[in-house]
Amino acid sequence: MQHLPRLRAALVPLILIAALLAVPGTASAANILANPGFETGSVPPWVCSGGSGSVVSTPVRTGTKALAAAASSSDQAKCSQSVTVVPNTAYTLSAWVRGNYVYLGVTGGASTWTPSASAYTLLTVAFTTGASQTTAEVFLHGWYGQGTYYADDVNLDGPGGNPQPGAPGVPGTPTIGTVTNTSVALSWAAPSGTVTGYRVYEGAGVVKTVAGTSATVDGLLACSSHSYSVAAYNANGESAKSAAVNATTPGCPNTGKAKR
Repeated sequence: MQHLPRLRAALVPLILIAALLAVPGTASAANILANPGFETGSVPPWVCSGGSGSVVSTPVRTGTKALAAAASSSDQAKCSQSVTVVPNTAYTLSAWVRGNYVYLGVTGGASTWTPSASAYTLLTVAFTTGASQTTAEVFLHGWYGQGTYYADDVNLDGPGGNPQPGAPGVPGTPTIGTVTNTSVALSWAAPSGTVTGYRVYEGAGVVKTVAGTSATVDGLLACSSHSYSVAAYNANGESAKSAAVNATTPGCPNTGKAKR
């Protein structure tokens, strides 16, 4: 019996190590968002729906700039940014916001909101990436008809996940432009880093390679459904793909069913 205290003391470190190995990886304290305080004086690489976002000099929380996004009766003024992430890792997203019905979250994941903030108020969302997840899109948005909201010091704490050192960041989620019976026009925000060009993907296949931040995918069938994502590349490698966007070409018969 006299050996029990020694045995317990020896087991404690082993128990602690096992507990640490049982939880997902945790994020290091580093902001992986680009232009998090909007101090560049412009919105990109954030993308705001309907051109609703702008950079203002007042009111700000820190620095000299902040985001202002005007929600209308038909647009929530969603401003988003896609970044590369590490699978099975814990991240913390936060932002200081001001306005009515302001939301902060991760597309397809957790979100939070405040009904009314007359002064800058901190919103925080914790999430863990999936086992094979390599990108995440974070967003801010207001609510229909609630007017302009403001955001500053947006922070995503965690390790970045560029597949190759020196590869570009993730392009912004593509926006659908003109759609005809046989083509879909796309545009997107440029990522951080040096970019040689962009590859437009449909599923795992490249359907277009361009030098700029727009492309028209043509040769499509009328009444066909498509899903596109974009990756940037340079001499060091290719970024992770952006979030996907869906489009359906017109020309469907009266049944309304699209061909695949």
